Amino acid sequence: MADSLLDVVGIGNAVVDVIAQAQDKFLDDNGLTKGTMVLIDLEEAEALYAKMGPTIECSGGSAANTLAGLASLGGTAAFIGKVRDDDLGGIFRHDIRAVGVEYDTAAAVDGPATARCLVLVTPDAQRTMQTYLGACAELSPRDIDPELIERAKVTYLEGYLWDRPEAKKAFKKAAGIAHEAGNKVALNLSDPLCVDRHRTEFRELIGNHVDILFANETEIVSLCEVSGFDAALQEVRGYCDVVVLTRSEKGSVVLTDSEIHILDAEPVDKVVDTTGAGDLYAAGFLFGLTRGCDIPTCGRLAGKAAAETSAAIESLARRLGSVEGGMVTAAGLAGRIAALEKDIEALRRAAPGGAPIPCESTGGARCPARAPAPRLSG
Repeated sequence: MADSLLDVVGIGNAVVDVIAQAQDKFLDDNGLTKGTMVLIDLEEAEALYAKMGPTIECSGGSAANTLAGLASLGGTAAFIGKVRDDDLGGIFRHDIRAVGVEYDTAAAVDGPATARCLVLVTPDAQRTMQTYLGACAELSPRDIDPELIERAKVTYLEGYLWDRPEAKKAFKKAAGIAHEAGNKVALNLSDPLCVDRHRTEFRELIGNHVDILFANETEIVSLCEVSGFDAALQEVRGYCDVVVLTRSEKGSVVLTDSEIHILDAEPVDKVVDTTGAGDLYAAGFLFGLTRGCDIPTCGRLAGKAAAETSAAIESLARRLGSVEGGMVTAAGLAGRIAALEKDIEALRRAAPGGAPIPCESTGGARCPARAPAPRLSG
């Protein structure tokens, strides 16, 4: 329903993912740095695509995948992101709506084509992404719908979108509307190179506009400009209400002003691909948070969602060369999670209409509290 409350509204890049397996030699031969996301132009995208092996194509984008995962778990979500009125734009609009996410951002009628991300997955499960942003980089404050932001408990910002001045203004406009409505703002740092490009601006954004921060180990070390993860933990305390740090097979660490929760990774038989794992971790965490769950429960749900990503991609990898429509890194996971994890269904029954987001966590194993660090000042 258009006037109903939402768990999360996400703002990010509207991208069609093109996924292929590749060997390290392919990356070396094409000058690609493993595990990173690099922006390319349309000519470069077409040249690289011509060299790639069989692909799986699906609508995606980091925030869009998170919202698809959240909707699949039973949450309510909406997306703000820009596409062109071309074939890929129509596919993206169909796919994200088909998984239950509201999407009404007007398509551009001229200018760059709809974005696409070429994802190369190596045998060690790392993904290397070459992204043509196209139309999605044209997002501006005009695309921010105040009523949509006001309806959402959490406004979720995708760090990848921070490259353009108009997008930065859109983020800050959305954050201001969310806080005026008494809602929360979350930011995902998205990529270490993205952090390197915008470290000072990200610090200002986090210190003044963000309540919940998502980052992986490499990203948080880059943001804090320290030598390792342990040093980053000391630095990041108190940056915002909740800091969620993922560490791949090492699990995750979630910090509040008064507590640190260390969560083991969910077991996975074989890690074939980490594409979308961080996106689905955020989906599980936000699903729990918007239902009033304590921090450890949010982290466990997040870990289960992230673990299922690899299993789903392994199944898809056996069929490389086919074209799979629609959010494959997110939307197809909910049935697997619900079948394997009874606690998700129990959570739905316990809080079917949602609950206020907790300000502090309760329960679960934790480290001793320390005095919070000062917030980032930019």
